[in-house]
Amino acid sequence: MDVLAELGTDVAFGLPGVHNLPIWEAVAGSGIRLIGVRHEQTAGYAADGYARATGRLGVAVVTTGPGAANTLGAVGEAMASASPVLVLATDIPSALRRPGTVRGVLHETSDQAAMFAPVTKAAITVKSPADLAPAVARAARIAREPQSGPVYVGIPTDFLRAGTERRPESEVTERFTAVDLDQLDYALALLAGAERPVIWAGGGAVRAEAGPVVGELAEKLTAPVITTFAGRGLLPPGHPCLAPTPVHAPEVGALWDEADVVLGVGSDFDGLMTQNWRMPRPPKLIAVNVDAKDAAKNYQPDVTLVGDARDVVAQLVGGLVARPGLGELTARLRRIEDTVRRRMRAEEPQAADFLGTLEETLPEGAVVVADMCVAGYWAGGYHRVSAPRRFAYPMGWGTLGFGFPASLGAAAAGGGRVVCVSGDGGFLYGCGDLATLAQESLPVTVIIVDDGGYGMLRFDQDRAGVPHRGVDLHTPNFVGLARSFGVHADEVKGFGRAFRRLLGEFVRAEEPNVLVVRAALKPPVNTSPRWYRTP
Repeated sequence: MDVLAELGTDVAFGLPGVHNLPIWEAVAGSGIRLIGVRHEQTAGYAADGYARATGRLGVAVVTTGPGAANTLGAVGEAMASASPVLVLATDIPSALRRPGTVRGVLHETSDQAAMFAPVTKAAITVKSPADLAPAVARAARIAREPQSGPVYVGIPTDFLRAGTERRPESEVTERFTAVDLDQLDYALALLAGAERPVIWAGGGAVRAEAGPVVGELAEKLTAPVITTFAGRGLLPPGHPCLAPTPVHAPEVGALWDEADVVLGVGSDFDGLMTQNWRMPRPPKLIAVNVDAKDAAKNYQPDVTLVGDARDVVAQLVGGLVARPGLGELTARLRRIEDTVRRRMRAEEPQAADFLGTLEETLPEGAVVVADMCVAGYWAGGYHRVSAPRRFAYPMGWGTLGFGFPASLGAAAAGGGRVVCVSGDGGFLYGCGDLATLAQESLPVTVIIVDDGGYGMLRFDQDRAGVPHRGVDLHTPNFVGLARSFGVHADEVKGFGRAFRRLLGEFVRAEEPNVLVVRAALKPPVNTSPRWYRTP
């Protein structure tokens, strides 16, 4: 706890168990707020939501065996989305473990760390009481250093009460070596000679706080900036070079197709963004990435600039001369936005109403956290994100049930109102943490879009011409459920005037609340069944 406090940790999320109670005792004098949740998966997602909203280390504290295992879905999402999350889990007492034998000790697992190995940057088991503090410090460093991600630390429970002197631990901060000047010159030559350059910016650009320099470079190049789901909010909605939607809209996809040089900043060009790599490789590709292998795993770059995105892009800005045509580019991007919004209004007017209400009613600085649901897909593609870290979306691994627990973590960061967009199915994954929401009085407004089941899967079955099976759910009275926990709740039908009025009231309230919307939305074009590029 001393190590975490020294690292600036102010909030952690956890669930007590017989093995980890000494941690809860230690927290009392540490200055860290440990929020008790009702399921370990919530602890993992909340730590992730906190990390995404702040850029700082998110911490989950769980107990041994099944308690640790319950975090795995959330940890996998953090790994896929490069969220710096630290999982502190207890393990059975060291004195009771016999190598190569599972003896039946309470919560015993043959190899608890091995469960976490595929979904973490590192899985560390503390070997002695004296190693506890250094192991936590090392794990926190690994989690935060690029490329960031989750780290597991397993602590035999008997070590928590063992007496030991803390060894001094020197903080090691890895620095990137200077960008190769020959590579930089080659990249500058490609950009200077490009007639139709495009900038593709991902989550790495957000984590490096590279938005201002990416925007400056785009204006110098008169290049459109296409952001990935993880890159939403990198540039403000009014930026003259920002493509208004993801690349799944054909009009935005045309910008990629026309490009003679693409500059990828902090992205691995994953399948969800490239429609499973059906987008053609551009004639010339420049990659800016902290990891050369990551940059090249899907499209082979012509040149890779390894380093911090903000530093590298700033060097590119300094080596280029501004070119004309910014006004024409901005006008084209505005026409694209008008076309996309008109099509949205014609195809799914309820989605247009939903997005319009979000834009009109959300207070300044509000964070939107979307789950894997049809309303979340609309928000992921078309909500105008005002700034970096104000939108979170589980498109790294695609974990249903992310939205509500992650919103608790984002709200605990203290930045203001958080709005969670969830479906009825995904919300039920963590509905028990309405108790946490009420007990901690977190400033969260939960929008539950109740269409009586898994609307996205219904769409898939309808397209395949097969009967609905497994997708129609008996859902509870969500308003009554929320009120039973002491959380204010109300319900509306559709996304019309009543929704606009109530959402405006709810997001201005001081207490948490739940707004249930009975509506069924068609999925947008950024969902895989509607991708326009065919195999």
